[in-house]
Amino acid sequence: MMSHLPLALGAMNYLEIIRGASLIELSVLLLLVGVSVSSWALIVMKHTQLSRARSQSLTFLDTFWKGTRLEGIYQSAQKLEGSPLSKVFCAGYEELSKLAQAKEGADGAMSERLGGIENVERALNRAATTQITELEARVPFLGTVGAAAPFVGLFGTVIGILNAFNEIADKGNATLSTVAAPVGNALFATAAGLFAAIPAVVAYNSFVSRIKVFDTEMSNFSADFLNIIKRHFFK
Repeated sequence: MMSHLPLALGAMNYLEIIRGASLIELSVLLLLVGVSVSSWALIVMKHTQLSRARSQSLTFLDTFWKGTRLEGIYQSAQKLEGSPLSKVFCAGYEELSKLAQAKEGADGAMSERLGGIENVERALNRAATTQITELEARVPFLGTVGAAAPFVGLFGTVIGILNAFNEIADKGNATLSTVAAPVGNALFATAAGLFAAIPAVVAYNSFVSRIKVFDTEMSNFSADFLNIIKRHFFK
């Protein structure tokens, strides 16, 4: 049965489908084609972004745990603009630098200046939230396409079948040979909807899973970084 599917797709006269389609059917097909192209472009873009974020994050973690001075790590992290972890570290380091400057400019323990460790923690949480928002940007569009595209295709199919039956009723000829072609052409809209939806659903689930991993890693890194600065700067 599966061997007949490629033959069936190859045997379809796509030009004839377009010529025989109504205005609504053509609108549905054009919408699905546009959505499919947009989805694939977004899939490529997000895959590139997340792959870059993963690669640079691994580089940053290696630099962080091998580094001995926060200033040197900060300079390296600034070059890794695609890494969410490096952005979180930079936000925490910059807040820590402000606290250090406040301590130099006035008497008193650093923990009592500008909220101390709580300010650093808030800076880390703010940066992590910002990075998650950037990673999730436009990903919901894929979920929307995956949920809606099959129904849009089904709508086009229903309209096509109704038009086919109306045409058959006008001609007064309802043999299998006259019904098969228009109904088969109408079902093409459902296939187009599935073609747009399936890659979008797969990509959406994959991206959401990868972003959750980044969220967990940023939370773990923030906790480790806070422990380090508590031991060395907030005694």
